[in-house]
Amino acid sequence: MSFQAVRKDRADLEREKRFLIAHAAAHDRIYRYLRRRTVNAATAEDLCSEVFRIAWEKSANDDLLSIMILFGVAKNVLRNHDRSAVRSARLIGELCADRPSEASARDSPLLEALERLNPDEREVLLLTYWDGFTSREISDLLNISATAIRMRLHRARKVLGHLIQTEGAEL
Repeated sequence: MSFQAVRKDRADLEREKRFLIAHAAAHDRIYRYLRRRTVNAATAEDLCSEVFRIAWEKSANDDLLSIMILFGVAKNVLRNHDRSAVRSARLIGELCADRPSEASARDSPLLEALERLNPDEREVLLLTYWDGFTSREISDLLNISATAIRMRLHRARKVLGHLIQTEGAEL
């Protein structure tokens, strides 16, 4: 066995080790992030596997697979999925134009209030409270200053509280 073959095997083992460490550290959080933003568990699993497929490709370049990089990949994978879903829904809508749509049932006043929030504010709330990120981590993920994140979070909490109080009074 040549020296280059041994060196390549060692590099492959290091790559696999880096990937497995990143996978163990981030898989559950990535899956929960995707699950809350998709219609069903199967879609979340598919998207999660796509995130880690991309992560495996990135690990070939000796790139560091931090959790923030993986969440960035997850965000892009989810964005691509959403664009695809919109195109599919539009096509299905055109094919079934004469069929009446069914009204979707609301699960709770909180979910209804979250849906009524500005998408940027909703994203900051979800990343903070459901995904457990700090302002600094969210600022890195969204490419916005941590101060702007804290301001968005403050406004989002205020608006959400008002929406919940208003909808609670209507019930």
